[in-house]
Amino acid sequence: MFSTLGRFTVRHRWWVLAAAVLFVVAGGVWGAGAGGTLGGGGGLDDPGAESTRADHILQDGLGRHTADVVVVYESDELTVDDPEFRELVEEAVERVPAHTYDWHETYWSTGSADLATADGHKTYVSFQLAGASEEERVEAYQEHDYPALLAAPGLDERFGGLVAVNDQFNGMSSEDLRTIELVATPLLLVMLVFVFRSVVAALLPLSVAVFVAVGSLAVLRAVGGLVELSTIAINVVVVLGLGLATDYALLIVTRFREQLARGQAVDEAVARTMGTAGRTVVVSGLTIAATLGGLLVFPSRFLTSLAWAGVSVVVFAVLAAVTLLPVLLHLAGHRVNALPVPLPRLRRFRPARADRAARPARADEDRWYRTAHAVMRRPVLWTVGLSTALVLLGSPLLGANWARPAEWALPEGTDSKVVTAELVEDFGHDPTKIVTAVVTMPGSARTPAAGRELDAFAERLVAVEGIHRGSVTGTRDDLARITLYYTMDPMGPDSRPMTEALRAVQPPDGAEVLFTNRPFGVADMLDMIGERLVWMAAIVSVITFAVLFMAFGSVVMPLKTLALNVLSLSAAYGAMVLVFQYGLLSGLLGFEPTGYIDANMPLLVAAISFGLAMDYEVFVLARIREHYLREGDPVEATARGIQHTARIITAAALLLGVVVAAFALTRISVLMMIGVGLVVALAVDATVVRGLLLPATMRLLGHWAWWSPAPLARWWARYGLPEEDGEDPAPYAAPDRSADRLAGRAGGL
Repeated sequence: MFSTLGRFTVRHRWWVLAAAVLFVVAGGVWGAGAGGTLGGGGGLDDPGAESTRADHILQDGLGRHTADVVVVYESDELTVDDPEFRELVEEAVERVPAHTYDWHETYWSTGSADLATADGHKTYVSFQLAGASEEERVEAYQEHDYPALLAAPGLDERFGGLVAVNDQFNGMSSEDLRTIELVATPLLLVMLVFVFRSVVAALLPLSVAVFVAVGSLAVLRAVGGLVELSTIAINVVVVLGLGLATDYALLIVTRFREQLARGQAVDEAVARTMGTAGRTVVVSGLTIAATLGGLLVFPSRFLTSLAWAGVSVVVFAVLAAVTLLPVLLHLAGHRVNALPVPLPRLRRFRPARADRAARPARADEDRWYRTAHAVMRRPVLWTVGLSTALVLLGSPLLGANWARPAEWALPEGTDSKVVTAELVEDFGHDPTKIVTAVVTMPGSARTPAAGRELDAFAERLVAVEGIHRGSVTGTRDDLARITLYYTMDPMGPDSRPMTEALRAVQPPDGAEVLFTNRPFGVADMLDMIGERLVWMAAIVSVITFAVLFMAFGSVVMPLKTLALNVLSLSAAYGAMVLVFQYGLLSGLLGFEPTGYIDANMPLLVAAISFGLAMDYEVFVLARIREHYLREGDPVEATARGIQHTARIITAAALLLGVVVAAFALTRISVLMMIGVGLVVALAVDATVVRGLLLPATMRLLGHWAWWSPAPLARWWARYGLPEEDGEDPAPYAAPDRSADRLAGRAGGL
């Protein structure tokens, strides 16, 4: 089937090429507006959560009574009692269109000393913005350019609050995306030259990668017209598309060069390449799309938008690899090795002569072969030892302090981060630290009896540890709003006990109480992730099992693969906690550890890295199965399969690692988490898992690795997707070692 696809695209190559060029031009122009389809807020809330329902009730009735934007004004010379200071601030506030906010408070409008520092050189203005959702409020803030309107010449102003945090997050992430693209693209070209030792061969994967990167923006805009996308989607998805396209093209180009080195004609080499490496790419893409699609079980806009956009771009990358790339390979032909680049102490790739290709390689000269056999001599020791080590590496995950992105994720010196510290240290009061209780009374909330019950309920709520004051701040019909002020960090470990204690307080008889604002938003988000995580795991496991069974006809192999992938994720998660919660290597990465882990990032890392691990797993197992079917010796087949694939997997992992590691260049710690998590997962998978654990477990399983019940085996024989034979009759033709140029003397796969 895949060989037929290769022949079809080559036969219609000019149509495919013309369509690709037209798409790049049109898609690039149209896709440039992808940013306009993205929502302004984080989109992290569960639409069905208690805090979200409370927000809707407040929006339709009493109002939220929450500060969304806090602007701190400071002067070294003037104080708040100077008329000039007051005039500058009030002129700035008057420039803000009244329809964009519900209310604002200043030191002079309230007469409250809490809104000024003791020395009088600082004050703040708080705004509650109009809008039914966080996204609408952020969009209004950006559309009307609040920072420009509220600028006061002669005073220093800084912007904080949840809306300002989102605005600063969006601005920085957009700038960082451009930096990532500028750094990653030329670096990829340099590394591809090291891999292939040929400019032409190196340009082929890069051409597909650029095509996919441009196309990703068009895909994002198209998907954004159908579903509401989160801002961060553009960062993650564009980089993911660039990395996957490079990874897929590397596998295909390397296999094409191997086929040419065996003396095959160009068209036959393209067909056989698509029947082998092309099949691997499709299986990998299906798995990554399935794992990203598993994010759809989470109702938050952030995760669902990543799912839709991620699946779309992965499918696009696969289509480009199996349609456009075969055409480019055909056009390049034997010139794929043209423009060689000699480098010191590295051998240039030379296509093998027919006699060289037919001569068996000496297995005892290949370190990958020797390593596999060494591991398989003590399979129990290696399996137990390495599995224990990876589990221990993941143990920091048990102490993770889960949170949601806020000002803590931004770099030091960012306005919102400075304002948060100033409100606590200089003012002793943060107007954004509010919990709102929405009380639905059995009758009217405005009667004297109801008032007494509500006041008593408010007193019981204030008695909860962490709440320092509160009162009834509004009633309407059967609704009442109680505003509570807390002192603790809403992301800290004491926040969750406070939310549980507040929910446990006895409400008035017959009343229903819903709580909202940041501590409850965090708690509800974590509950949503915890409850639905098992469903994502089940979906990913079932699809992975089905895809691997279709590829190899074994029910044992998928179970082994799932177990090994979980071990890779364990190490990645442990590294994320050590780096971002406890500060390991934080100086090298250039950020200040805050003690938090964004609970959404491990889900994204799991979805991507799980699919990538499947990419390498299918590639290795396909070669192992080739030798196993030929000889029937599971030990020798495993060693031979690893020998033939180790170098290309090393190169693919390193190249993809370069792309995702570019996230370390961002200034936002939650985006750094993606880079660190994926780099660790790739490194562990390509070295420990693929080079050591795989041969150890294959040795333990022996012939049982390929077992299926007879009915399933018969079904697979008719409907399965076995790899099409891409080997020459000679069993051990010397493999293409070009990928080893990049791997160098690295010790792992």
